[in-house]
Amino acid sequence: MWQRLSFRTQLFLPLGASFLAALILGGILLQVFATGQLADENEPARRSTRIISAALNNTLSASDNPQKTLDAFVQSLDTSSDIQFRRVEEGPSPTPIDDPRNLKLVPRWFINLLTIPDMDAASPVVIDGKHVGDLVFLPDLSADLFEKWIGFLALASLVTMLMVLTGTIAYLFAGSALRPLQNLGQGLTRMRRGDYATPIPVGGPPEIRQSCEEANALAATLAQLSQDNRDLLHRLVSLQDDERRDLARELHDELGPLLFSIRAGTIALIDASPPVGHLGNSAEQVLQSVEALQQTNRRILDRLRPLYIEELGLATSVQTLLRNFRKQAPHIVLTDTIDPDLDVIDGPMARTIYRVIQEALTNVLRHAHASSAHVQATVSGEALVIEISDDGGGFPADNMFGRGLTGMHERVRALSGSLSLLRVDERTYVRCRLPAQPAREVPVGG
Repeated sequence: MWQRLSFRTQLFLPLGASFLAALILGGILLQVFATGQLADENEPARRSTRIISAALNNTLSASDNPQKTLDAFVQSLDTSSDIQFRRVEEGPSPTPIDDPRNLKLVPRWFINLLTIPDMDAASPVVIDGKHVGDLVFLPDLSADLFEKWIGFLALASLVTMLMVLTGTIAYLFAGSALRPLQNLGQGLTRMRRGDYATPIPVGGPPEIRQSCEEANALAATLAQLSQDNRDLLHRLVSLQDDERRDLARELHDELGPLLFSIRAGTIALIDASPPVGHLGNSAEQVLQSVEALQQTNRRILDRLRPLYIEELGLATSVQTLLRNFRKQAPHIVLTDTIDPDLDVIDGPMARTIYRVIQEALTNVLRHAHASSAHVQATVSGEALVIEISDDGGGFPADNMFGRGLTGMHERVRALSGSLSLLRVDERTYVRCRLPAQPAREVPVGG
């Protein structure tokens, strides 16, 4: 739980708890020492009350008219005096807390918080052996309580000021320490996402500055490695395209004429002699096999290197690919959104887009068991967005990229793009995003 709290919270909680503990401790000490102090300050007055009471009783016992003497003594007492006479019929004497004089300028809750010492100094007054009242010591504690209240306010104010001052310093310190750490964390997040170009601001204490500098150096190294990796992938893709081109040339220049010669010879053989028994059927079968081989050869040539991209443009080539798919899979309803601006794209970018669409449609045909599919290829701002979706069964969770899509992923990475597979609302999506500016060419032999 503690580890989940922010740095500022971990810093302020102990500070706040320590100041609160100091305030509580100060209140306890004030309560403890105030009791003894109040008792010590009023002890002489309590002794005086007992002495006056003894003298009054002696005077009353010697007086001819003790009641008159007592009345004269009571009249001589000032109402504001701490010593008062209370007759028996008036009930028990009040406590110092109940005295309204002690509530001036001091909150009642603070008085209740203090432990007022027992100041019961009621001395009995006796006339002819009869208890007629008490001489009561009822001190005015307002000055003492006000002094304690002011002390408590001073302590609370001092603790509050220290808390605010320390909290402000801690907040500023935490901000100056956290800001470089936050910049470092944000920079590491950018690095994890592949952004190595934005440097991390260097600041804060020397330890954090050193960490930021090391992170920037790591970002530069990763950027160089990423560029080298893209260059290597680009070279591999270029080599693959060269091999495909060479193999397509061999198939077209070598195998194509041979198949044409066999087909032409078979047709001449069929035309030159009437079909006789099994010989005629064999010739027809040879002709059908040769035509099937020619179609297979053309399909292989088309997959190896769609030569008409340079001649017809990418958008027209993709439309041709979609028409061939519809002929090959009439049971799948194929819709498309093809941006005509794709025709301005050529080179490796055009071949990559064509290959992504081709490979995705091949997977739909072979593995998806779909009834509908949609192909979208648009130019959006500074990016090229290609998306192929279908309503088939999707892909296994542990095998998202097959061999074909893995090759496409390498092609896309070589062009600084991204390729992803998604399953949303019972549909499978192959999404490819490529920058409008292709990656720089890397010479194959360089």
